[in-house]
Amino acid sequence: MEEKNYEYALVLRGNTYEYELHATAKLFIPGIRFCICLDGILPEGIPNYIIAECERTEHGISCGVSVQLGDRFHKQGGAVLGSEPPSSEVEYLLCRTLYDILQKMTGYTPPWGLLTGIRPVRKVVQALESGKTPDAVRTEMQKRFLISDEKMQLAMDTALIQMPILPHSAREIGLYVSIPFCPTRCSYCSFVSHSMDSAMQLIPEYVNHLCKEIAIWGEIIRRYDLSVQSVYIGGGTPTSVSAEQLQQIMQAIADHIDIAGAREYTVEAGRADTITEAKLRVIRDMGATRISVNPQTLQDSVLEAIGRRHTAQQAIDAFRLARRLGFDDINMDLIAGLPTDTYEGFADTLQRVIDLDPDSITVHTLTLKRAADLYGSELSQFAAVSDMAKLSASLLPEKGFRPYYLYRQKNTLGNLENVGYAKAGKENLYNILIMDETQTILGAGCAASTKLVEPNGRITRVHNYKFPYEYIAQFDKLMEKKQTVEEILTRMQEGEYDAAEK
Repeated sequence: MEEKNYEYALVLRGNTYEYELHATAKLFIPGIRFCICLDGILPEGIPNYIIAECERTEHGISCGVSVQLGDRFHKQGGAVLGSEPPSSEVEYLLCRTLYDILQKMTGYTPPWGLLTGIRPVRKVVQALESGKTPDAVRTEMQKRFLISDEKMQLAMDTALIQMPILPHSAREIGLYVSIPFCPTRCSYCSFVSHSMDSAMQLIPEYVNHLCKEIAIWGEIIRRYDLSVQSVYIGGGTPTSVSAEQLQQIMQAIADHIDIAGAREYTVEAGRADTITEAKLRVIRDMGATRISVNPQTLQDSVLEAIGRRHTAQQAIDAFRLARRLGFDDINMDLIAGLPTDTYEGFADTLQRVIDLDPDSITVHTLTLKRAADLYGSELSQFAAVSDMAKLSASLLPEKGFRPYYLYRQKNTLGNLENVGYAKAGKENLYNILIMDETQTILGAGCAASTKLVEPNGRITRVHNYKFPYEYIAQFDKLMEKKQTVEEILTRMQEGEYDAAEK
């Protein structure tokens, strides 16, 4: 570790709550690299620091937090009483103390308060499932986590829409198929995807290996009497491949996996510069019931700024083509906070997308990819993005789009969220369950992850290689990981399904 490269340090004394304290600090200081000092020693030469201390006393555990930011210093403390105070309460006191200090020092109030996890709705669902009333849940969560009224209402609305959709048998699973290629890489993108210019020669072999993995999953699904409830082909941009290659992949699914009982089948058609009538016909004829046409913005200048090779009109034309071909469940993705975009530009995009009348609209918030200082120019950008999110949350429900799934990411502008809004009956089951983490999802293709959820709540993740050349070159070794999957499925099959279904 080269300490001279750090401007900020997080020092822990008498505790091990590195992850929680770091996450709390980044609510106020996003995009900053912290020197993490688990030995309790503040290195010389680091001007900004947070020191979190715990000490056992005869009455419990005393906690203190000291913060130095620039020329400002603040210190605050408290105690958790009892002979053996719960670790969760000690952690909460430290994080709450740090939160209070940074709120005072920066003048900034995170809209989600102390919540730092990516699944805030899950907490609401769990509380409601325990028998608490919505009012009780709202009161308890806002008191403990300091969530704003606006975000608490959004989380509650989303949870109440999800709950009737969530119950399922432990035999029911989802299938995710990864096509990790794009025509170009957008400037904001953090997904594992590869531009066609660099990956073109890999695509045929990648598609062949992907079809082999789909066949292997089919054997496992049959062996363990699993029922596929949702199929999701994502990326990247799945329509980056040719119509023939897309046909090959979807034919492999049809040949090897029984999807007759699936409740939905999604293909992310994605970027307008990859969508053709031939590809849409393949998607339709092979049984997909839902697609995404994702403009991200309908401002041509912003599209150019982010590296998209299509215009707003091409995105509109792609949507209308899909409607003419009979697709009656189309999602459109937007991003709030794109480079060079403004509140007025986002508002115009949102209204034009609403006028197209898709079946669902997903509003993402841009994630920071560089250091940002809340005390500087980023404040105005935070405010603009917050206004964009507020506009979406007020306007979309008025137009019949209800929030049905929600998640957050690290380093998101303004500590905001990504929200899927859908017309009644058009909610995407896969999106809900990937966030709820209560259903097994099998992943095929590079960068895909298999998530095995046991009836007792234990979750095991088995990851595929991230890059196409690794996926191809080490395919046989990768398939050995299926042994881990089968061991867990065997354990689940031996008597635990019944308990889960009851």
